This record gives sequence, C-alpha cells and structure tokens, in this order.
Amino acid sequence: MTRRTEHGLRGLYLVTPDEADDTRLVAQVEAALRGGPALLQYRNKLLPAERRHTQAAAVLALCRAAGVPLVVNDSVDLALAIGADGVHLGRDDGDPAAARARLGTGRILGVSCYDEWARAEAGARAGADYVAFGAMFASPTKPAAVRAPLELLGRARRELGVAVAAIGGITVDNAPQLVAAGADLLAVISDVFAAADPAARATAYGQAFRAGPVPAARPQ
Repeated sequence: MTRRTEHGLRGLYLVTPDEADDTRLVAQVEAALRGGPALLQYRNKLLPAERRHTQAAAVLALCRAAGVPLVVNDSVDLALAIGADGVHLGRDDGDPAAARARLGTGRILGVSCYDEWARAEAGARAGADYVAFGAMFASPTKPAAVRAPLELLGRARRELGVAVAAIGGITVDNAPQLVAAGADLLAVISDVFAAADPAARATAYGQAFRAGPVPAARPQ
C-alpha cells in the first residue's frame, strides 16, 4: 500500500495566489523563491486555460532557475504541456491512479485529502508522493473550508509512507506546531505572498523545520 517518495519533500510549499497580472505574479514568485522553498505550486482558479498556460510556463522558468520543483494545481494536461515536475489534485480533479499513469514515476503527484483519512489511504495506494490535509486553521483563501485535526498529520506520517502536507491558515507563528505534529510540507499562500518581503517571510519558515523532529523512516 505504501511507497517511498523519491523526491525528499520537506519544507515550505509555496502556492501562488489568484493573480491576474502576469508581471506582478512573476515578481512575487521571483521574490518568494529567494526564500528557498522546497516546492512551488502554480494555482489560479480565475483565469481561462490559455492564460493559465502562459502564467504556468513563466513560473516554471523561474522555478528552473531557482532549482525548485513546480507542480500544477488541478490539471495533468497543463502540467505535461509545460513540462512541470508534477500535479496536485483536489477532490474533483480526476482519479489519482490515472494521473500517476499519465505522469509516470518521475513526476510528483499530490492529493488533497481535506479531513478524510480514507482519501489519504486511497491516494497513497494510487501512487501519490504526498497527501495534503486541511484546512488546519482558518484560511483567508478558503474561509468556509472544513477544518482537519492535527492528529491526521502524525497518523499519515506513521502509516502511509508518503510525505504529509498541511494547508490552510498557516503562518510563521503556527508552523512549528504543524511540523511537530508530523507535517513534512507546509503549503502557504497568503502569509508569504501578501508579506511586505516575501523572500524574508519564506526564509523564516526554515526555522520551523530546523527546530522540528527528524523525519521518520518511511515504511518500505
């Protein structure tokens, strides 16, 4: 049921805001990447497909220059079209097993699990590299999102053999609590991209991981 991730995913997981201005998005991402995240996700729920392709390609170029893997939210088609490093799927974004088959073994697959343990188990069986739980706290991006208990992070880390991401309302202040509970990745939008200095804010998340527990051995 379990698989060992090949990607060593641990650290800050940046997720782009719904930014319509391409120039502003590029500037924001370029600044945030200077903070050394482990992973970046291109996400935009507002733009049409052609504009998302343009933005995602521009973000990929920045990620390549920074040496940071890029995953694309929702769309295997877009991820493959631009040559991204993987995809992140929500509840309504298709079957994870089918996505894994299309991506092959070398790209990253992440799955949103909300507060649903059964979805996390299914994601791991389907070949996900990480499962994401949340919202962990009240989120300005999704104010009506269901809240997930902290206990899911530790359980997933112990039982599933994949990386564990936490999302929703995460800040520098509550980051250590999530790492201590078992999160390998902290998915953040507002706390970094709305900061006066995104690079400095992204860098600050490193302290939570330096102070956190050593990653547990993954089940084989």
